[in-house]
Amino acid sequence: MLVTGIKSKPVYAPLQADTRGRYHLMVGMGVGAAPLLRVIAEMKSTSAQSMKHTRVLYVPDSGGQGAGTAGVAEPGEFRGAAVGEVRVFAGTPALLEQFRATLSESLMGTRLYVAGPESFIGLVMKIALEFNLNKDEIRAEECGTLARRIYCIHCRATTEQVRTNIVRCVGCARWLLVRDHYSRRLAAYMGVMVDAEAPGELPPVKEVFL
Repeated sequence: MLVTGIKSKPVYAPLQADTRGRYHLMVGMGVGAAPLLRVIAEMKSTSAQSMKHTRVLYVPDSGGQGAGTAGVAEPGEFRGAAVGEVRVFAGTPALLEQFRATLSESLMGTRLYVAGPESFIGLVMKIALEFNLNKDEIRAEECGTLARRIYCIHCRATTEQVRTNIVRCVGCARWLLVRDHYSRRLAAYMGVMVDAEAPGELPPVKEVFL
């Protein structure tokens, strides 16, 4: 069964503007647009000078929810906010590549805001940690699908978009129990063989991460 209360499980809070920052980098997916636009509006009212130092990287991928999902922004909504730069990507890999390049050029005083499904946040945070951003420089708000990335502790393969409590590993085909243990280094939850003691005996498979 899932284990609750595990300290490694990420905890998210609503995004808020950090006016102490000199530069603001916003990264979002799909419905994550709404929190980012909210922060932009907050900065516009409290620190208009910050707008020209704000960059947005956005992928209008609704996490499998389909086009036209409420909260998924059109690129023009960000550009209309008069921020310094807006870049929209067709997919997550291209966004992450640009995010890495952007961080390599970032200056002291940069604040990172991330919004979208947890699996997306994890991939962004993994790169941010590589550049040694600390917790005071990063803010993240989870929204959209709760589907998880699952790391198989047996073969080290990662299974994407997992919505059930038990999943078959894409690497070794073992049936894995989805745990609440989370690795920021791997940007994934741990999956452990569920029928190791009684091969073939599986608990009921249920959709729990919708």
